[in-house]
Amino acid sequence: MNQADFRQTSTTAIISLVSGILGWTALPFIGAIVAIVTGHAARADIRRNPQTLQGDGLAVAGLILGYAMVAVSLIALVAVVLFGGLAAILALAHWS
Repeated sequence: MNQADFRQTSTTAIISLVSGILGWTALPFIGAIVAIVTGHAARADIRRNPQTLQGDGLAVAGLILGYAMVAVSLIALVAVVLFGGLAAILALAHWS
């Protein structure tokens, strides 16, 4: 039998993927941060123990989902600040 048949999927990689999905659904920012932290931890564990652990793809998927949510959140925050500031400037110009 092949040694690869006995590799276990990293629990941390699974947590990263689940957190990344939750980051887009139920826990928008917190899930994304957890996905990023656990994704990096899982990839480090898998690199240290490649003969016993697998799941690098799960960890990468969690990282992608996490980083994408952080990027979307930052873009949304910038848009709110810019449009809110623009609305305030227009309101002040209207009243003066």
